[in-house]
Amino acid sequence: MAIDKFNTLESACVPLHIENVDTDQIIPARFLKATSREGFGHNLFRDWRFDKQNQPIPDFVTNNSVYNGEILVAGKNFGSGSSREHAAWAIHDYGFKVVISSFFADIFKNNSLNNGILPVQVSEAFLSDLFKAINTNPKTIVKVDLPSQEVSIPSTGLSEKFEINPYKKECLLNGFDDIDFLLGMKNKITEYEQKRPV
Repeated sequence: MAIDKFNTLESACVPLHIENVDTDQIIPARFLKATSREGFGHNLFRDWRFDKQNQPIPDFVTNNSVYNGEILVAGKNFGSGSSREHAAWAIHDYGFKVVISSFFADIFKNNSLNNGILPVQVSEAFLSDLFKAINTNPKTIVKVDLPSQEVSIPSTGLSEKFEINPYKKECLLNGFDDIDFLLGMKNKITEYEQKRPV
């Protein structure tokens, strides 16, 4: 499965002011029966977005028309809990390309990167400034620059560098999954095998 290429994104944000969001809150276990990645976005944050009568809960941030964009800004410790890859599928299928938080669970972070989502880990101070900017102006644009590994708020001039595994960075920049990356190395692998003593 090739993933979308990612270079630089400028977008408004959806602010999720909740800490310790686990994967069961991202996509409840009862929706994990499907094996295709498509369709999970409808049930992203299902129990927060809809009431027991399946009616949208107006106060939840993704149901609030004031907020939109391809960047989800979340509280500390996002993606904890079980290792279900479906959480990343749901976020991607909903339309988010970036998740910004001050801490991610490792398995969720890896699942995100494997599915074309960039998890940007920032300091708690920068995350607080970001939430404040969005609260002041819901249309605040955030720029995420993968080549320079920098996230910024152009309207305030604030910016911060972020870390990413160099291999995963190369995969995102080129739209490669692990198989695509290996296929791209086919000529080098063949050359090595031909030179290797038997």
